Amino acid sequence: MARSSSGIVAGLTVAALVAVGFLGYQASATAPAHPAKDAPQAAAPSNAPAAPAPEAAKPAALPPDSGTGARVVYSVNLRRVWLVGQDGREQKSFSVMPSTAHPKPGTYLVSSRAGSVTGSDGVPVEHVVRFATVEGIVIGFSARVDGQMPQPDPTRKTGGIRMTRADGDALWAFATINAKVVVLP
Repeated sequence: MARSSSGIVAGLTVAALVAVGFLGYQASATAPAHPAKDAPQAAAPSNAPAAPAPEAAKPAALPPDSGTGARVVYSVNLRRVWLVGQDGREQKSFSVMPSTAHPKPGTYLVSSRAGSVTGSDGVPVEHVVRFATVEGIVIGFSARVDGQMPQPDPTRKTGGIRMTRADGDALWAFATINAKVVVLP
């Protein structure tokens, strides 16, 4: 009798752990961008590079060879992302901080998303939108939870293309699974 009871308990424990894990994953994938009350953000250390000016370097228009239809357009050299609607009109454009690993120019699809994780640089990030892999390094857009956009350490291969939290919110809402991402040089 004791053996059958312990088997049932073990089975129920495994089932409960699986259910909790699944619910945790679902919660993180659909978590809101910010809790109702965000904690005040600490000032950036004085040696941290400043983020690019959000609109100062904005090009006049979406690059001409950036595809058609609804898409995310990412220019590595311009350090900029455009969110383009089905009608081909720019809905939003913003500066980003590229990672140290860059995808080749081309068209990709969003392959996975995560509400919050630890980035490849060890920093907590949110609204992760993954679309490519380069030499085993996963490439995706994300926003640091602390709101900073420092220059990545050039000695480490990382795949996080960083943006402000507000821009991360917009990209998260726009770039769902299988959304098109066009990478330009």
